Amino acid sequence: MMTSRERVLRTLELRTPDRAPRQLWVLPWAVDHHPEALDALRRDFPDDISGVSGHWSELPATSGNPYEIGTYVDDWGSVFTNIQKGVIGEVKEPLIADWRTDVQKVHIPTEWLTVDRDLINRDCAATTAFTMAGACPRPFEQLQFLRGTENLYIDLMERPAEMVGFLGAMHNYYCELLEAWAATDVDALMMMDDWGTQRTLLLSPKLWRAVFKPLYRDYIEIAHRAGKKMFMHSDGHILSVIPDLIELGLDAVNSQVFCMGIENLAPYASKITFWGEVDRQHLLPSATTGEIDAAVRTVHQALWRNGGCIAQCEFGAGARPDNVRQVFETWDQATMAG
Repeated sequence: MMTSRERVLRTLELRTPDRAPRQLWVLPWAVDHHPEALDALRRDFPDDISGVSGHWSELPATSGNPYEIGTYVDDWGSVFTNIQKGVIGEVKEPLIADWRTDVQKVHIPTEWLTVDRDLINRDCAATTAFTMAGACPRPFEQLQFLRGTENLYIDLMERPAEMVGFLGAMHNYYCELLEAWAATDVDALMMMDDWGTQRTLLLSPKLWRAVFKPLYRDYIEIAHRAGKKMFMHSDGHILSVIPDLIELGLDAVNSQVFCMGIENLAPYASKITFWGEVDRQHLLPSATTGEIDAAVRTVHQALWRNGGCIAQCEFGAGARPDNVRQVFETWDQATMAG
């Protein structure tokens, strides 16, 4: 029987694993509303991918809980306001009202660089899971938190020198952070940015390629130089930049495949691993288990090529436990049968 690490690596490299690797993403909402069902899922369908703690000697000063009603101050100093327990809130008053005067209000969380390599390596050696670094660069989203979405869109068109300089400093920090993790024994690094609406990219692909694609290239190269895989998460309709992510050598992408249309992603099967998911907007909350079974089999038929898919889904607000269970049951059936 394969170990989880072997299973994930074979899936990424299209070398026919014994079944699709599993990973369940759990929001606090599921813990609060379905604790027994969640325990059963974790028992019956254990994850093959595991995050690893950095065992940091220092951590940034934060306050509050991002998933509780009230306010939460993140590692960079952004203040989130939350009105619904179990999900994260929104930034209502960005720190940077004026690039010329407010950049000094931002705290770049260099404390995250104080990882303990020996303890990380100990944890990696103690598991047969495929291990993922406890760091996640997200330049576009972090800029939105700090500046506000509408203001940032204008900035990206005008590109004031102060914004360009700050983005450069942020990028250098993220590279240093990934280098620190790449020097450990984890199997993969990760990055994220939510780029899509329900129908298209939030920015023009031309602007995305000019400003953000070079950043992602650097992050992926850091991972690959160290012999690590690179994973990325992005919500929404990102079909227009999937070829770019493939060109950059991204190993796996977590995206809303049902939002984009499975048939539109089929041409990219075997070129990148689809790291989930199953539609959490409509299917997981509202579908029958039979409809979930059919949906997973559609993904399997279109995107599985002796690997190339990870059985990932999110147990979040509104999701029915029996539908989440059906996701993993069907992936087992489909991939163990060939």
